[in-house]
Amino acid sequence: MQMEASRELEALMTLATGDEKHAASATSTLDVLYVLYERVLRVDPSKPRWEERDRFILSKGHGPVAYYAVLARKGFFPAIELSRFLEYDSILGAHPDRAQVPGIEASTGSLGHGLPMAVGVSYALRAKRLAEQRVVVLTGDAELNEGSNWEAIMHAGAVGLDNLTLVAVDNRSSSIAIDPISEKLASFGWDAVTVDGRDHAALRNALSTRAAVPTAVVAIVEPA
Repeated sequence: MQMEASRELEALMTLATGDEKHAASATSTLDVLYVLYERVLRVDPSKPRWEERDRFILSKGHGPVAYYAVLARKGFFPAIELSRFLEYDSILGAHPDRAQVPGIEASTGSLGHGLPMAVGVSYALRAKRLAEQRVVVLTGDAELNEGSNWEAIMHAGAVGLDNLTLVAVDNRSSSIAIDPISEKLASFGWDAVTVDGRDHAALRNALSTRAAVPTAVVAIVEPA
């Protein structure tokens, strides 16, 4: 991450306080989110519901502070909102809320929900004949213990949802050994790669790739 951007995002994240911040969980996603919103996704902060936008879903919704910081830096809402994180009348709650926060595509937090929702959104874009638009969903490695994810993975691979990208941030938090994740995803018909989750060039290259099947990027970061 560029030094200036890194300092700015860290400063934004420190505005949010409280035990529900889940700092380690949030920080593990920061570089992926930065690269997505600065280098990959087609979004317009002035038009959050622009029909031709790409869609991003943070399935790892229990650690949204990095996501909030990236959205604020991008201009979706004023940065001062981060200082009101978890206040009773704040738009920024412990889990992202689509009805409250500009730029949020789905209200998440219960693990295992984001990827199945992303499959549905991928189908919706197909139905609308929006062939260029993509759906990107971010999960954690431990979240992949949820069986609903594997139902979605199996289905998306079987029907070839080529507009769908899964980013699995792996900070070795899973209590069940599921490595190598990318090989498991490939066995379900996905185009899957593993990269350094702090290497922006590698992330950009992997996240910019679109195959004829669903794509997956396993982003390895330091253990939680």
